[in-house]
Order: sequence, then C-alpha cells, then structure tokens
Amino acid sequence: MTWRWGNVAAGLLAAAAARPLPAQVSREIGVQAIFAAQEPTLLTGGLHAALRTARRGRLAATAGAGRAGDDFVVRGELIGHFLLNPSATRRPGVYAGGGVAVVAGSGEQGYVVLLVGIEGSPGGRSGWALEAGLGGGIRVSAGWRWRWRRAAPTKP
Repeated sequence: MTWRWGNVAAGLLAAAAARPLPAQVSREIGVQAIFAAQEPTLLTGGLHAALRTARRGRLAATAGAGRAGDDFVVRGELIGHFLLNPSATRRPGVYAGGGVAVVAGSGEQGYVVLLVGIEGSPGGRSGWALEAGLGGGIRVSAGWRWRWRRAAPTKP
C-alpha cells in the first residue's frame, strides 16, 4: 500500500466537510503552543479551531508561528480526535488523535502526527488542553479552548 499525502489530505477534508449530527453541533476556538523535539527544536504559538463531527469525534486545525533553531517557521496541523468522555463538565476528558502536520520555513517538512490528550471539561464552555505524542519528533502542546453549541435544527 502506498501512502500519498494528497489522499490523506482529501480524506481529512472530506471528514471536515461532512455535516455533523444535529444534536452534536459544537465548535471550538482557542490558543495553543506546540513544542516538537525535532532537529532543530521547534516552538510555535498560534490558533486552534475545531468542529465536533460526531458525539465522540472532533476535527481540529491549528496554525502557529515560531522558531526552529534560529529560523522563523510556520506549523499547520489537521488532526482527527476520538474523545473518550465528550460530555464531561466537571472532570477532565481524555482523547486520542492522528493526522498530518506541515512545517514551512527553512527546512520544510511534512509529518504524521499521533497523540493522546487530556482536556478540562470537554462538555463545558471552556477548558485547558494538554497533549503528548509524535509528529516531527516528540510533540507536546498546551492550550486553552472555548466551546459553543449551535441549537439543533427542528423538523417541521
């Protein structure tokens, strides 16, 4: 089996375009810092945006700018998350994810990203998030997310 980045990106975009289940329409926006122990070490800060595509599914995109060694870089990610307890409002929730990342700068690279995360109050209005995994070396991130839900459409 041959992997093609175009096929992976097309599949992720198709998942993003899929209409969420009406009762699960939820959106997120936030800030996120990412550290990757690649060569050279990368540190970026930027924006996070996500859409809950199903009760336990979330499609997240991040875009950040920062440094890799002495160079200015931009890192973008598109990652699907599987949430273990998506409606928890008084305790942290755990999730796993996978997707792709692209680093633009002096050493342009593409990476496969695999991660596990924990977030405060995944069913609440806002909360912190911590992630650890692989994606251009060891990848660690921290951020804050704000969430809101759109009222489910009613049938006539």
